[in-house]
Amino acid sequence: MNAKLQAYLDKYLKQPRMGAVSFKRAKRSITSECSSIDKNLMDYECFDMAACAPSIDAFIDKNKDVSFQTKLFKLIDDKNLKDSDVYNKVNIDRRLFSKIRNEDYHPSKETVILLGLSLELTEQEIEDLLKSASYSLPMNTTYDLIIRFCFKEHIYDINQVNEFLYDYKCKTLN
Repeated sequence: MNAKLQAYLDKYLKQPRMGAVSFKRAKRSITSECSSIDKNLMDYECFDMAACAPSIDAFIDKNKDVSFQTKLFKLIDDKNLKDSDVYNKVNIDRRLFSKIRNEDYHPSKETVILLGLSLELTEQEIEDLLKSASYSLPMNTTYDLIIRFCFKEHIYDINQVNEFLYDYKCKTLN
């Protein structure tokens, strides 16, 4: 097994356990926060959803990020690649890639990761692409840490990534 990968996993998977005393403190803190939230809700004047709609629309307009498809095809264009270069590199079916062009299509997390490997994205770029498809790479699972490690270390060969996943008894890609 790769020593660098093992050190990375050890660093992020070993979380200190919360003792009984700190758990009681955390529970007390959460309980007091909930009480103040309940009081704040009583002061909130907008209980009628129709009256709230304009502020909800404004919030959505202000905070909505670009779509997964927009981000993906911008990355492909920025790297001066052809679509076929991208999907052939990681064995994504041409028909699946055609479906991805449709704004209504929601890709699987694995598909997004495969596309990221094909595009040789940085750790931040894969995070952004995953986020645009409503996914993430949390720091608490071996699978996600291995995927993150590969992007961090610029390991884009799907066979090597799958070897790491297999060595740690994780589901392999594709």
